[in-house]
Amino acid sequence: MLYNLLAPLAEDFQLFNLFRYITFRSGAATLTALALSFLLAPGMIAWLRSRQANGQPIREDGPKSHLETKRGTPTMGGTLILTALVASTLLWADLTNPYVWIVLAVTLCFGLVGFADDYLKLARSSSRGLPGKAKLGIQVVVSAVAAIAAAEIVGAPLGYGLAIPVVKDLVIDLGWLAVPFAVLVMTGASNAVNLTDGLDGLAIVPVMIAASCFGFIAYLAGHTVFAEYLQIHPVPGAGELSVLLGALVGASLGFLWYNAPPAMVFMGDTGSLACGGTLGSVAVITKHELVLAIVGGLFVLEAVSVIVQVTSFKLTGKRVFRMAPLHHHFEQKGWKEPTIVIRFWIIAVVLALAGLATLKLR
Repeated sequence: MLYNLLAPLAEDFQLFNLFRYITFRSGAATLTALALSFLLAPGMIAWLRSRQANGQPIREDGPKSHLETKRGTPTMGGTLILTALVASTLLWADLTNPYVWIVLAVTLCFGLVGFADDYLKLARSSSRGLPGKAKLGIQVVVSAVAAIAAAEIVGAPLGYGLAIPVVKDLVIDLGWLAVPFAVLVMTGASNAVNLTDGLDGLAIVPVMIAASCFGFIAYLAGHTVFAEYLQIHPVPGAGELSVLLGALVGASLGFLWYNAPPAMVFMGDTGSLACGGTLGSVAVITKHELVLAIVGGLFVLEAVSVIVQVTSFKLTGKRVFRMAPLHHHFEQKGWKEPTIVIRFWIIAVVLALAGLATLKLR
């Protein structure tokens, strides 16, 4: 909003020229979302605690220690992330940019799905919320609409193609398969972040790391000169997503203050599904879907561990891991929660650096 109001006045007032720079507005969005998080969090957490007498329902089939250490902690903290993210984005982003609205739509729709899931869990005092098929069905529909809109704006052949990291100038034309692939990326990222969100602070830091990486990628893809220099496929207008991702980093950082062990609030599906949807939709728009699998490799590992566990048990009756997702496996092996969380953060950093390295390797 500020960009649309003040940037046109830059010729008369030199100070307003700052609002033309994506880098300035991205930094401002980060700080604004962080400030909003600190401002709103105490009241929001107190309100959530007053409405949730027993806190988030703890799964009976999860680690037994969680029945004691996690009981009574309120959930739906993702509403704090969404509020700070949306407010900061609307304040600092170019509101005429269609990519901003596509990503915001995916984020909010996925957040609403998560909110409904969290609400039903609390209402029923059970770990069972929105039926899995209904939850996935809504995500698929939203993702499909967003994928088609993004592809049409990006245009052919890139919009309906798949860019391969490391290999320059190669775009595989997926044709009609581009939409199902994009749906897989967005829903997969959303649910992978959701599966990772099982320990205090475990998911939110990798979300910040991935958002920072894709903020950088979006800026480069949207800048013709940098895109040509690095030989990545330019997506005009995608740079504006750096502002939105900056807001996500700030909102997540503010949330981490209250989610650090021992957590005062959980983000719940409200936050995890929304954050994953944001990352997935940005990856689709910037045509770095495969890079997301590297940068967000920790989320991939967590999701794959669940798939492997379920498949193995159904086919052989045996479990590969002591418990899935992967972080619970290490809990069962006796690792302390802070040890698991910090080591997983380190893995997330290493994978993010590997993903960013693909930008130069051509």
